[in-house]
Amino acid sequence: MHYKKLGRTDMSVSHICLGTMTWGCQNTEDEAHEQMDYAIDQGVNFFDTAELYAIPPEEHTQGLTEQYIGTWFAKTGKRDQIILASKVAGRGFPWIDNGDPISPKRIETALDRSLKRLQTDYIDLYQLHWPNYPYPHHGRHHAGDIDYSQINADREAERMLDILYALDTAVKVGKIRAYGLSNDTPWGVMKYNELAATHDLPRVTSVQNEYSLMYRHDEPYLAEVCVHEDVSYLPYSPLAAGSISGKYLGGARPEGARWSLGKDNRKNQRETEAAEAAVRDYMAVAEKHGLDVCQMALAFCYQQSFITSTIIGATSMDQLKTDIAAKDIALSNDCLSDIKAVHNKYPVPY
Repeated sequence: MHYKKLGRTDMSVSHICLGTMTWGCQNTEDEAHEQMDYAIDQGVNFFDTAELYAIPPEEHTQGLTEQYIGTWFAKTGKRDQIILASKVAGRGFPWIDNGDPISPKRIETALDRSLKRLQTDYIDLYQLHWPNYPYPHHGRHHAGDIDYSQINADREAERMLDILYALDTAVKVGKIRAYGLSNDTPWGVMKYNELAATHDLPRVTSVQNEYSLMYRHDEPYLAEVCVHEDVSYLPYSPLAAGSISGKYLGGARPEGARWSLGKDNRKNQRETEAAEAAVRDYMAVAEKHGLDVCQMALAFCYQQSFITSTIIGATSMDQLKTDIAAKDIALSNDCLSDIKAVHNKYPVPY
C-alpha cells in the first residue's frame, strides 16, 4: 500500500480510501465491520463517511453509516489507526436540519451529532458535502447548465468566510484536524484559500469530486489547482457508480444493486447512449489486456499523479477484495493508449 500526505497536513493516508455509503442500506452493521477489518488488514488507513449516509438517502437510514463506524471503533479500539473523514450536508434534504444550507450553526450542530454517532472526540477531515452556490456536478456539468453571471460572488465569499471562521473554531477546540470540500470547483478551492490567507484561517486540505474513466471533467483545471496548491484530490465513484462493470447495460437493474434501490431506480444522468457505448469499449479494452474491467478502472485512478487517495465502495467482500487488489496492477503503455482512444471517442459520455 502506498501512502501520501493529505494536503499540507502531517497526516499520511493510504492511496485507497474505504467509502462507506452503502452501510445501513445495502450492508448490515456486521458486514460493515467485516469490511473495515479487512481494509485495515490490507493497509487502508483512510475511511470516508458523511452525516447524510446511507445512500440512497432516506430519512430512516440517515446517520446509520456513522453509527456503524462508531460501534467498530468501540469494539476494536482502533480509532487512532484511522484517518477519518466525514461531511456536513448542504441544502436539499428536509430531514437534516430542514434542508438548510451550510452555515456556522449547521456545522456546529452537525459536527456534534457526527461525533456522537462515530463515538470519537474528533474527525480528522471534515468536508463540506457540496457548496451553497450552484456547482457543476450530479448532472449539471454540461455547457449552459449554470449561468455563472447570475451568481453574486461577493455574497458567496461572505458566506464562505463565515464558514471558515466556524471551521477554524472547530479546529481550535480539537473537534476536527482539517477541512475539505466536495463537489466543488477550481474557483471554490482558490477562493477558500484566498480567504484563508487573508484572514489567517485554515486552508483547504482536500476536494472530493466524482472522477473515473467515464467522468474526467476535473482534468485538467481542478487537477492543476490541486497539484500546485497542495490540495489533495479525492475521487469518488471511480467505477462510475458501478456502471463501468457493465451490469446496467441495456437498462438492466440487478437485484440489490444501487440503481435498483429507492430513488436511484430510474434512468439517471449516467445512462446515455454514449455512456453505454463507452462502457462496452472499456470492457473490450480490459478483455484485450486480460484485465477485470473494474480493476482496470481503479488501477487507472490509482496511477494518476494528481490523485492522493481513491475512494472505493463495495457491497460484498468479494467486491472489496477485487477493488483493493487493483493496487497491484500496473497498466501497460499499450493499455493506457487504448484507454486514451476510448476517452477521445467519448470524452463526455454523460
